[in-house]
Amino acid sequence: MNLEEFQAAIERILAAIRTVIIGQEEAIRYSLIVILTNQHALIEGVPGLGKTLLARTLAAVLGCEFRRIQFTPDLMPADITGTNVFNLQRNEFTLVKGPLFTTFLLADEINRAPAKTQSALLEAMQERTVTIDRETHRLPAAFTVFATQNPIESEGTYPLPEAQKDRFMLKIPMAWPEAADELALAERSLTEQAPEAVLERGEVEAIWGPAQLSCLRQVLGLVRVSPQVIAYAVEVVRCTRSDESILVGAGPRATQAILRAARAWAALSQRDFVSPDDIHAIALPVLEHRLLLRPESELEGVRPTEVVSRLLREVPVPR
Repeated sequence: MNLEEFQAAIERILAAIRTVIIGQEEAIRYSLIVILTNQHALIEGVPGLGKTLLARTLAAVLGCEFRRIQFTPDLMPADITGTNVFNLQRNEFTLVKGPLFTTFLLADEINRAPAKTQSALLEAMQERTVTIDRETHRLPAAFTVFATQNPIESEGTYPLPEAQKDRFMLKIPMAWPEAADELALAERSLTEQAPEAVLERGEVEAIWGPAQLSCLRQVLGLVRVSPQVIAYAVEVVRCTRSDESILVGAGPRATQAILRAARAWAALSQRDFVSPDDIHAIALPVLEHRLLLRPESELEGVRPTEVVSRLLREVPVPR
């Protein structure tokens, strides 16, 4: 597949997604970047913005298996990994697979689960394996986690470990829809073309398949990244470790994430090279959730988004 065929496939995928999702173009674009780079995403937004609907639509359009887990404080690791159950007829143990055995997983309200369950999910995210009764089972190669969390609710939640947040390539913000988009959604919700109804009836066209996703991902190798742009991305990340507002900066995994995401952003923008503008476009969702601010900075009302924006202005852009 060349870049022209890649663009044609992406246009078909976007057209199919837009039959269900109205607006949220930025969230759709970031989600495609996560899928193209075979990574995971943390989607943040208040209830009712369509976070679950977006993940279900992506799975339907790409022809991938989808499962959803509602995380709760009493959720145990076996609830998501599965367990061995004794079969009386066969007189042997049989593996009953949990919802982790899928291609696209929606981890809804991920910050409500306790540490043991988060540990099981972290293994699946990092290793793409699941351990049940000391036996390791392989997950699909395209296994992708879309985790959601509500930014305004903290009661009954557990802070995500820094190691787990670092495994999410992007933190995708879902904001309130534009007035025109919300009006169109309201009108459609009163008809048979309501987004949820279209998805439930299976009317969303499957443009691609799990086995074919590798073709799209291989195209990213055709997008060139110059040594100057690589050095620029490295410098941006390194500056997070010395900034006076930041207690703990981003690690080397963030540098890799920026470069991979920027290459996917360039491909989606119909270019075969990465520019510093691509680094700017992707730096905020890559770095925001990885930074730990100093307590005094938090008391002053400083936010990670402000720090990243300032660093992007201060680091010299290569010519």
